[in-house]
Amino acid sequence: MAEAPFEVPKAHRWFGIQLNNSTMDALDAGLVTAETAEPYIHAAHASCHHWMQVGTVANHGRGEFAVASVYAAAGLGEAALRHARRYLELIRANPGQMEDWDKAFAYDALARAHAAAGEMDAARQARAQAQAASDAIAEEEERNVFLKWFEGGQWHGFAKEP
Repeated sequence: MAEAPFEVPKAHRWFGIQLNNSTMDALDAGLVTAETAEPYIHAAHASCHHWMQVGTVANHGRGEFAVASVYAAAGLGEAALRHARRYLELIRANPGQMEDWDKAFAYDALARAHAAAGEMDAARQARAQAQAASDAIAEEEERNVFLKWFEGGQWHGFAKEP
């Protein structure tokens, strides 16, 4: 294999950031639907892959969050559940490497994944866990970022509060 004409770790980091940001922007704007999801699914997976090459376990977990969120917005509950659960696994296995807000986002991803899978009781339970985890976010600004995400976004044809 030929040597890359650029610094590979810097490229991984750049692509991880750019692909994640474009995916999250699309989710925030409500652009990800069952019909439009394919490029966003690939972008989220690619971002996660790049972070797994050069990032921390927290970067990996947040990549799993993006992947789960895209699948949920697309209505692909089974895939969304797999990645939301992986994010929670990473948090539980590495609590010292995560921020206090990671758990809130992980439970939100799980709630949306359950909703996309049509598992509304489980979605309500995970949503309550996300709300409880948000109460433990120490920094008000970070809590507000989470709450903006939590209160907005798509709930895949279901009421926002499954």
